[in-house]
Amino acid sequence: MEKNKGPGKWYRQGITMLELTDMFPDEETATRWIEKVIWSDGRVCPHCGSKHTREAARSSVLPYYCNDCRKQFSVKVGTAMHNSRISLRKWVFAIYFEMTNLKGVSSMKLHRDIGVSQKTAWFMLHRIREAWSEDLTDVFASEIEIDETYVGGKRKNMHAAKRRELTGRGTVGKTIVVGAKDRETNQITAKVVPSTDAATLQGFAKDVTSPEATIYTDEARAYIGLGQERTHKMVNHSVGKYVEDMASTNGLESFWSMLKRGYHGVYHHISAKHLGRYVAEYAGRHNFRQKNTIDQMEEVIARMVGKQLMYKDLITEKVEV
Repeated sequence: MEKNKGPGKWYRQGITMLELTDMFPDEETATRWIEKVIWSDGRVCPHCGSKHTREAARSSVLPYYCNDCRKQFSVKVGTAMHNSRISLRKWVFAIYFEMTNLKGVSSMKLHRDIGVSQKTAWFMLHRIREAWSEDLTDVFASEIEIDETYVGGKRKNMHAAKRRELTGRGTVGKTIVVGAKDRETNQITAKVVPSTDAATLQGFAKDVTSPEATIYTDEARAYIGLGQERTHKMVNHSVGKYVEDMASTNGLESFWSMLKRGYHGVYHHISAKHLGRYVAEYAGRHNFRQKNTIDQMEEVIARMVGKQLMYKDLITEKVEV
């Protein structure tokens, strides 16, 4: 047994706040680190992909110049940090806070911790979440749990006008999220969906699993017929059977619990139009939680490449599921 075994992910190498401050004492160290992550094989022009670049003149707005396309650039160009006036050192700290808090960090807390406005912190966090907008998990092929949940505020906490718009009971007014967990790899993929009908849920199941997978679901009627193309086992929650011959969705229930604790305890409210970005981030953070903290941060930086998100698009985007 390991001598220094402790609680939680004891085998991970974390970073304390004091260590992080020592690692990134100024803007130059933060810049060099981010450039090393994004340009691991040498500096590349984000406009044309050329490696024929050089440092720009001191009077230039941006630090580098491409000899081929004759455009200036910095390491932010072509990433989720594109056009950001926030220092790269503050971006490093924001990514650290977001990755080391399992339930996420609120914009109110981040604005106090790194010294930016709440509006800026909110925008930064969404740009960090954009790093997870592309699901890079492999198709699941072993024993897979699939389950759905409903995310939304309590009706009693809504404004009276909002409550009058809702008809029906229970899940009315909430957003549907479906997810899958590979028991062998502990990887999770999840997304917002428009309904819980058979076409939607079975379509999701087939998209994220291979034909040889064994799928475990609850007894929802929408999953009936899935066994024609996959090995399918169900557990009947309505009669109190939550685990029967390995047929359970307890692994995903734990993930849903984490998501909802973040919803109610950290953010208090998540707009339906942004929920997909939060869900993708929670899944991504879960999938990389066993990595060392610095490796998690590097993963986020690398995934930000090609993921531009403008503020005007963020506040005007419509709900698309």
